[in-house]
Amino acid sequence: MKRIQGLCCPILVLLVLLISVKAEIYIATMEGEPVISYRGGIPGFEATAVDTDEKIETDSELVTSYAEHLEKKHDMLLGELFEHGTYTKLYSYRHLINGFAVHVSPQQAETLRHAPGVKSVERDWKVRRLTTHTPQFLGLPTGVWPTGGGFDRAGEDIVIGFVDSGIYPHHPSFAAHNRDPYGPVPKYRGKCEVDPDTKRKFCNGKIIGAQHFAEAAKASGAFNPSIDFASPLDGDGHGSHTAAIAAGNNGIPVRMHGYEFGKASGMAPRARIAVYKALYRLFGGFVADVVAAIDQAAHDGVDILSLSVGPNSPPATTKTTFLNPFDATLLAAVKAGIFVAQAGGNGGPFPKTLVSYSPWITSVAAAIDDRRYKNHLTLGNGKILTGLGLSPSTRPNRTYTLVAANDVLLDSSVMKFSPSDCQRPEVLNKKLVEGNILLCGYSFNFVVGTASIKKVSQTAKSLGAAGFVLAVESVSPGTKFDPVPSGIPGILITDVPKSMDLIDYYNISTPRDWTGRVKSFDAVGGIGNGLMPILHKSAPQVALFSARGPNIRDYSFQDADLLKPDILAPGALIWAAWSPNGTDEANYVGEGFAMISGTSMAAPHIAGIAALIKQKHPRWSPAAIKSALMTTSTQVDRAGRPLQAQQYSETEAMNLVKATPFDYGSGHVNPRAALDPGLIFDAGYQDYLGFLCTTPGIDVHEIKNYTHCPCNYTMGHPSNFNTPSITVSHLVKTQVVTRTVTNVAEEETYVIRARMQPSIAIEATPSAMTLRPGTSRKLTVSLTVRSVTGTYSFGEITMKGSRGHKVKIPVVAMGYWR
Repeated sequence: MKRIQGLCCPILVLLVLLISVKAEIYIATMEGEPVISYRGGIPGFEATAVDTDEKIETDSELVTSYAEHLEKKHDMLLGELFEHGTYTKLYSYRHLINGFAVHVSPQQAETLRHAPGVKSVERDWKVRRLTTHTPQFLGLPTGVWPTGGGFDRAGEDIVIGFVDSGIYPHHPSFAAHNRDPYGPVPKYRGKCEVDPDTKRKFCNGKIIGAQHFAEAAKASGAFNPSIDFASPLDGDGHGSHTAAIAAGNNGIPVRMHGYEFGKASGMAPRARIAVYKALYRLFGGFVADVVAAIDQAAHDGVDILSLSVGPNSPPATTKTTFLNPFDATLLAAVKAGIFVAQAGGNGGPFPKTLVSYSPWITSVAAAIDDRRYKNHLTLGNGKILTGLGLSPSTRPNRTYTLVAANDVLLDSSVMKFSPSDCQRPEVLNKKLVEGNILLCGYSFNFVVGTASIKKVSQTAKSLGAAGFVLAVESVSPGTKFDPVPSGIPGILITDVPKSMDLIDYYNISTPRDWTGRVKSFDAVGGIGNGLMPILHKSAPQVALFSARGPNIRDYSFQDADLLKPDILAPGALIWAAWSPNGTDEANYVGEGFAMISGTSMAAPHIAGIAALIKQKHPRWSPAAIKSALMTTSTQVDRAGRPLQAQQYSETEAMNLVKATPFDYGSGHVNPRAALDPGLIFDAGYQDYLGFLCTTPGIDVHEIKNYTHCPCNYTMGHPSNFNTPSITVSHLVKTQVVTRTVTNVAEEETYVIRARMQPSIAIEATPSAMTLRPGTSRKLTVSLTVRSVTGTYSFGEITMKGSRGHKVKIPVVAMGYWR
């Protein structure tokens, strides 16, 4: 026994030592300005920054030499601190932030943290995916594309960068049509990687750049080259889907299982696609890779960034949600003139679940549009059970025998394999299934992805079944069911009482012997046609999963004086391109299209529409584009009723409630109006700094660490930041908020009205203003506490123009006595 103990102890000590020195990835930021903000001062290096918020000529000799200088400093510091071979530098960040990502031990990270010239050291953290009929729903073909020369010019020469899981370049949504070839875009300087297997470039004119970033994923041990692809190739499906939503070609037939489900199109079908792959199949991604991708995209000259990605959790060490390597990189991207659309997150319907916080980002919530897919099962006893089934019908005016999977087993010993899931045709008796409807059970395996409706369909087809039915016997509150395309008749009965009706009918109609074996199958039924969608006027609605406000300013969840999300866009049941290699959705493995839901799908809608605005107004700032989107959005559905939001009831069933700005921000996007907003609320880099410097609780040293600017400019209160919304999270007595509006149309007189729920009094001055083209005026809004309710009050300011423009901004405030 002593000998055994003597052997164990050294092993335990060794394990403890190994654990204590395990290397991790850290992101370090350095003193010294990045390219985007360097104004000179270092001997031998001229300034690279410009006075205004606009793009820098990143291929100029000045920029190249200064960027090389920063990288050499990173390498010298690491070489001085650590022995060669004890660390791995993964990236140097030079354009948007000055810093690097490095793979070191925690002890080395601590040494680095105290080294001269180092401002901050953050341990890397993970990000995740925030996982078409919508052009018609949004009115693009008739109201927007014609103003830019038609769909074949919509988004011309605008470059949208996608930081996502890559792209499947052979999809027709990304084809470069020979009849109207794409010319070069001189402003874009991105690279095109070559497929290591086919030796073919990923680019074709439509796809203008394609790169992948995986150094952090590799260093962490999470990267598997056999399934993750060390190239821009999409091994997931998510990246191809988001790129097609924003900029996919127009009129691409969506064909699956021999049926056409309409034609797909991106919002800006002529826009170019620049791919920056930083997300991977099984683990999502790492901030170090994502920051490298964004830094490269800014260097390359993208106009728009679409980010269907968000952090798993906020970084642990920074005190505010607004300042960390990820958000600071995006702040610099906006300074470079890049409009950023980010998915708001899928943590809804619970409050404070947003993962996109900062004022420089356009945070997008997800809506359900007017298209619903429904189907029905008619039983032999006359009952009609509704459900989901994106499939053809069984033969009309004919019924088919129902056979349950558990009753047609070839061998009862296979029960341990959950045969009721209908995932394994080899365990079922083909003679008993052939020509009949196979009855299966929807178990937890479908929720976790080890079973799929696609596999049920394949099982039924291989056994010669006339169709299949899936019955849900129990369901957790909030479980979301989406229709899945099927080549044979099939339906999912999602309502538990209806599933019980089906099971009761089957059991009553199926006589058995004393052992429980079926003597005859006498239950019959027929499956309806679910291929055609039903268009509802009760749209749009805020999707149940869409993350909600209030926005937070720090990690103790203190409310921010900034409204989030910013805007609502379609994000439920969106048809778009898919990668046949994709494994992200079990029901679409091997398919070329998928119908997916998430704020991941909403963000590229906004990115594509922003490209159309950028095309029409090339000199507009990112804030101006964001303002145009927000002030022209709508707060009513197709029937003219106030927007509703899907929410849980007290019984945890889903119901509809009146939506608030915490659900939809300013409202649902209205592309036609956004092209001609009348007025804009503009803002630039100095305004973002003013917001940060006046936000309570933010350390001014932390602001300087990330922005290289001192807090010598404030705006009195963060509510004065010139955004197209007003939020006061702690209103005491009376507070006056200011805004500046700029006329981007012809001379117009605006009448101004303000309204608010009774607990807060609101007054806007002046009550009217006339603005000539290009001129700006101040708007003052006074908010006064009338009564303290313990909840937020909502209102809006409306500016109606004499030429027909209508500008709205939401107002949100919570009153306190002191």
